[in-house]
Amino acid sequence: MKRCAWAETSDLMRNYHDYEWGRPQRDPQKLFELLCLETYQAGLSWQTVLNKRAAFETAFDHYNVERVAAMTAADVDRLMTNASIIRNRLKLNATVNNARVIRDWPTGSTFASWLWAFVNDQPIRQAWQRADQVPATNDLAKQVSKAMKKRGFKFVGPTTVYSYLQAAGLINDHLADCDWAPENLK
Repeated sequence: MKRCAWAETSDLMRNYHDYEWGRPQRDPQKLFELLCLETYQAGLSWQTVLNKRAAFETAFDHYNVERVAAMTAADVDRLMTNASIIRNRLKLNATVNNARVIRDWPTGSTFASWLWAFVNDQPIRQAWQRADQVPATNDLAKQVSKAMKKRGFKFVGPTTVYSYLQAAGLINDHLADCDWAPENLK
């Protein structure tokens, strides 16, 4: 099998690449989880995040938006003692904050529909030939980042948002020769 080179470093990375990354995601809980994972990744390797993913899932009650939004400062203090997760108070507080933003989304819309409207409900396919062509961010990510910040989201800079858009399948950056590129899927 031919994969994007970054995915060949471990079983966790291969599994994430093969079954999640770049696949259009519209499930609200899954979109929240991916946003959280991208938040934790800032400044760290994706392998580190995947290694701690199960512990984060437990710590944040399977990314149940209502339950995470109800977390208190004492809950964050407790999480800061959990060696199984990435213990960064700013990132943990951002997770709780972002859950509250999603929980309090205006009636008549959803976070998922709002997010997908940036791409007219269709994934953007960028068939890069080489990994060094894939940008760290782009104009779309800058636009989404700015709009997310305006809505109150935290830890959503353009680079984090670009990775998030890739993860959630709004942008598909599988390399052109990757067997998981949409045009190569049989």
